[in-house]
Amino acid sequence: MTQTLHFAEALTPEGFQRDLFVRVEDGVIAEVGAGRPQAGAERIAGLTLPGMPNLHSHAFQRGMAGLGERRGAGDDSFWTWREVMYRFLDRLTPEDVQAIAAQAYAEMLEGGFTAVAEFHYLHHDVDGRPYGDLAAMARAIAEAAKETGVGLTLLPVLYRQGGFGPQPPTQGQRRFICDRDRFARLVEESARAIADVPDATWGVAPHSLRAVTPEDLAFAEDLAAGRPIHIHVAEQEKEVADSLAHNGLRPVEALFESASVNARWCLIHATHLTHAERDRIAASGAVAGLCPVTEANLGDGIFDGAHFRERGGFFGVGSDSNVEIGVAQELRMLEYSQRLRDRRRGRMADAGASVGRALYDNALAGGARACGRSIGAIAVGRRADFVTLDANHLALVARSGDAVIDSALFASSALPVSEVRVGGRCVVKNGRHIAKETVAKRFAAVMRALLD
Repeated sequence: MTQTLHFAEALTPEGFQRDLFVRVEDGVIAEVGAGRPQAGAERIAGLTLPGMPNLHSHAFQRGMAGLGERRGAGDDSFWTWREVMYRFLDRLTPEDVQAIAAQAYAEMLEGGFTAVAEFHYLHHDVDGRPYGDLAAMARAIAEAAKETGVGLTLLPVLYRQGGFGPQPPTQGQRRFICDRDRFARLVEESARAIADVPDATWGVAPHSLRAVTPEDLAFAEDLAAGRPIHIHVAEQEKEVADSLAHNGLRPVEALFESASVNARWCLIHATHLTHAERDRIAASGAVAGLCPVTEANLGDGIFDGAHFRERGGFFGVGSDSNVEIGVAQELRMLEYSQRLRDRRRGRMADAGASVGRALYDNALAGGARACGRSIGAIAVGRRADFVTLDANHLALVARSGDAVIDSALFASSALPVSEVRVGGRCVVKNGRHIAKETVAKRFAAVMRALLD
């Protein structure tokens, strides 16, 4: 299918351009140019940005958003929140997961994300035994992506043990656990499950250094065969202490000792780093997968984004636990966390530069690299993923260029989205997902059945 779109103003790798024409062939940008309106071109008002990749999501956790906000008897942390999460997922069926994921993906699209890397570790039935269809849960994720139109990188998660040691898995982890043979079959079946999702791809995700051995890590690298590899690392201080106690190495040190970390890798969180670890990640080309809203919600800590950026490090953002979903929320929290720590402003941009533009550009590049797909720019050969902002939104009045991005991120509670296209297909119109009512109704029914 061929489309010709006429953008009033759009952000390209060369900067902002007015009256930009984009020809789309089968979901991919085939031609970009400027000039007089072409006959038959569809006019799109407002400022259009490349769609933002969401590099880290656990879609099912959208269903438990808000359920972990009761303080316990002791100090609450990631580890106490994790027990709430285990209790929530204990009852989920593939049909439940599909409904919850579709709701999360529709919200991502309304919030300016056009692609998602789904870090998928809920594999098995409630008793820990595999489904007859080993990829039943992966198929649920694929169907949710297909229904909503979000671009998908599916990352089946290798989870072998309950903690450093190795420790046996807990009752709450029984739905995640795979031996290597089963995991290899799961990856193969998951690849088949996404075959009819437009432009979808897959990678692998060893969950964390506490959940896999160095030998498992090497196995996952081989299985990825050049595709994206994502891993949680150094998210909590306890993880760092446990790693030191187990092998005398901090998590990032242990990862570089055991794996060939390069641009295929996305290190999720990487919160608690030494300066040397931070600089080593930057030099490797690996992407720091930052989830500022979730990291704040869980009390994890603050990634050293300012200095990582100065050293040329790649970063992107993800919605992780999906407690709140939106491009503006993640990028704003990232910048504000740096300001709070350093007690200075403008931490994620060079002197004199737009903070919003710097955040957006860097997250596009890092997110596209982490997703392993040709996305993240309005340029020939890239997927035709576009987010158009509402020019009439009060936060954007009398703004143009970088000032629009600054105001959209810092003067509006959420990105003021008017329209979203993925692969050229319009999936959000007038700020609402085209299947919003159907998706929301099914999500509400599932939540009532789970929580009532």
